[in-house]
Amino acid sequence: MAASPPRPVRCVVPYLYVDDVVTYLEFLSKAFGFRTRVHEVDPDDPDHQHAEAALGDAVVMVGHASPRWGTAAPRKLPALHCGLYVSVDDVDVHCRHARAGGATIEAEPEDQDWGDRMYTARDPEGNQWYFATPRSR
Repeated sequence: MAASPPRPVRCVVPYLYVDDVVTYLEFLSKAFGFRTRVHEVDPDDPDHQHAEAALGDAVVMVGHASPRWGTAAPRKLPALHCGLYVSVDDVDVHCRHARAGGATIEAEPEDQDWGDRMYTARDPEGNQWYFATPRSR
């Protein structure tokens, strides 16, 4: 496999397990504006896939969910296991784009007490996303 693009020295990169990596990468692009940086499939094992998608400096890794590796797509779990919080330039524009791209909007953009304007979305694999823009003070 090829080397991954460089990342900042200190960061947390979520690794999301999904049932269909190709379709998920297309969704991330269409709904949330992510750009696929890497997508590799092991030629000897097509279920073994690794992908990376970026929105500016924010990166998520994506792999194929499989009982073989003890992983499952979130929609198959009995409860929400985590959420992803992403900063964007204009949360209202981003929300409209996400809705048009097929994301389920769970909470509309709203000013939060801690200073961000935020909305909540769910992707087709069951991941919950929070997109936010700091409000001017």
